[in-house]
Amino acid sequence: MAPVRPAKPVTARPVVRRSADEEALDGPPCPKCGTPNPPGRRFCRRCAAPLDPAATVEELPWWRKRWPFRRRVRAGSGDALRRTLLLLLVVALLAAGFYLLPFGRTAVEDVRDKLSGASAISPTDVSASAAVKGHPASAATDGLTNRYWGAPRTGESVTFTFRAPFRLVNLVVHTGASKSAQDFRKQARPTELDLVATDADGKTHRQKVTLNDKPGPQTVTTRLSDVVKVRLVPRVAAGEGTGRHLALGEVEFFKRG
Repeated sequence: MAPVRPAKPVTARPVVRRSADEEALDGPPCPKCGTPNPPGRRFCRRCAAPLDPAATVEELPWWRKRWPFRRRVRAGSGDALRRTLLLLLVVALLAAGFYLLPFGRTAVEDVRDKLSGASAISPTDVSASAAVKGHPASAATDGLTNRYWGAPRTGESVTFTFRAPFRLVNLVVHTGASKSAQDFRKQARPTELDLVATDADGKTHRQKVTLNDKPGPQTVTTRLSDVVKVRLVPRVAAGEGTGRHLALGEVEFFKRG
């Protein structure tokens, strides 16, 4: 038998075992893996996670993320600019509210008019600066379209007075001596009027009204608040001539329903 060379010895791998001290170690647990760590350590002895992480940065409010408030440099930097811009913003909002308030109020009132509808309202008194015989100012509100207020000429006026202030949404005007086509043109008819409304505070509102020269009702939109008096002044008329006077058949007023 031939000689045999002996095999080379294989060194066994070392086995890492925890020491008794480590097994018995008790301390603050790692926030990531839960392993106890001795006091004073900054990183976990097992997973190396920070044991005392820095405080979480607080989320900024949305307005601090917008220019110029998003600047984050040294303490106090930019405070004067931010205060100035805030002051200017407040002043701008106050100015806008002051100038836009009448427009906004008008828009709100118009919406209320459309939602509420309209109902008829009668004046408590009707007077005129002049009237032809047999055609007094009261005939303009008697509900009859074959009776009318007769004005000797353009420039005269008829005034309607109401007991309490109200929202005048619109008025309906009938011109001519009658709504009948054959009688409509017997007298002159106003085609342009000045509407002068007076509110409860004594303030007047003027509106130019253009009318068609035809029989039948014609609606005039006004939308005026706190009205107590309305004066109509014919300025232009059709069918004027010798022996003819101006005929305003009927005027109807409508308030917010």
